[in-house]
Amino acid sequence: MTPTLYLTRNGLLEPLGQSQVLAYLRGLARDYRVTLITYEKDNDRTDAARMAAMRAECERLGIRWLPQRFRSWPKVIAPALSMLRMAWLAYREIHTQGVRLIHARSYIPAAVALLVSRLTGVPFIFDMRALWPEELITAGRLRRGSLLHRVMVAAERACLRRAGAVVSLTQAAVEYLERTYPAEMAGQRVVVIPTCADLERFKPAPAQPERRVIGCLGTVLSGWFRLDWLAGFLAVAAAHDPEAVFQITTRDDAAQVRAALDPDGRLGDRLRIAPSVPDLVPQVLQAQTASVMFFTDGLGKLGSSPTRMGEILGCGRPVVANEGVGDAARIIREHRVGVLVQGPEPAAMAAAWGDLQALLCDPQLAARCRAAAEQVFSLEPGTVAYQRLYAQLTEEGRPCAG
Repeated sequence: MTPTLYLTRNGLLEPLGQSQVLAYLRGLARDYRVTLITYEKDNDRTDAARMAAMRAECERLGIRWLPQRFRSWPKVIAPALSMLRMAWLAYREIHTQGVRLIHARSYIPAAVALLVSRLTGVPFIFDMRALWPEELITAGRLRRGSLLHRVMVAAERACLRRAGAVVSLTQAAVEYLERTYPAEMAGQRVVVIPTCADLERFKPAPAQPERRVIGCLGTVLSGWFRLDWLAGFLAVAAAHDPEAVFQITTRDDAAQVRAALDPDGRLGDRLRIAPSVPDLVPQVLQAQTASVMFFTDGLGKLGSSPTRMGEILGCGRPVVANEGVGDAARIIREHRVGVLVQGPEPAAMAAAWGDLQALLCDPQLAARCRAAAEQVFSLEPGTVAYQRLYAQLTEEGRPCAG
């Protein structure tokens, strides 16, 4: 089997690592000898039982897993140090394991892959995931035109030009990149692979929940989630349905989330905020009536394909969302699997709540949500698309272009 190297700063024990890294590697590891470098957060690393279980799973799949410690502080310095270690590990693995392809998930691993590729001639896939510099600007964590921003844009440009292939989550992001970097994108091999859901796990429940449960899955304190919109929607929903409960499933600080969503304490026990281990997330979604996801729009979210959307639809549940987030609005409209909120005003939220009630009366809704998930977010076509890229690049054995 052809040796390959997968680089990511996500942790394999995180929900994202399991749904968007390990899920694909289960299929890829059948044909490729994968070395996987991840960065695990301390609260996951200290869970000895889960670490041992993951090691066993990787061994069963034939994946050589090299977990590293994730550090976020000091700011800028910590990512730089992790890049240096990742580069050293990648260079070592190429020479000791005979790696013939590097799969770099997101920008920092791609910058590492770019450097190592130039030194060794091993091609790499720039798996963008999103337009990261624009996301950071949208979240207020990066200033446009700053030195750091200019460095990130230069790295983005170089990775787009020299990658053996580019993977984008959305067609909207590809169109933006082609306008912004016409020279770098000219002739580049580009594939759109949305974040995929493991639909063997995320599937409809036999029966609808007895009580109306409005959910929200994933981080809401990222800086690019619209907490004010979520608070507004929950307030309207609570006023219209006194029996409804609201379930925020997140690893974010619960006290901070509650303070933002219910500062006056009006929702009380109706608002439930708690994390979930990845294995139980399908059950959480199955017990909900609908799930809400409001993200900042603009350039920062053109490249976003929210993982939670495929998982929600896979469970036969509709989504409540906003415009301007990757291809999400187009999917909702084309498949009639949710409601698009037009603004943060109470009237707009009330209109969306009314639209949701009408949608929930449709007896075909659950089946339609599931069908949309299978068509757009299925793990199998996503894995096949990666397998095709792996085969093309390893068979060509081509060096970096440019």
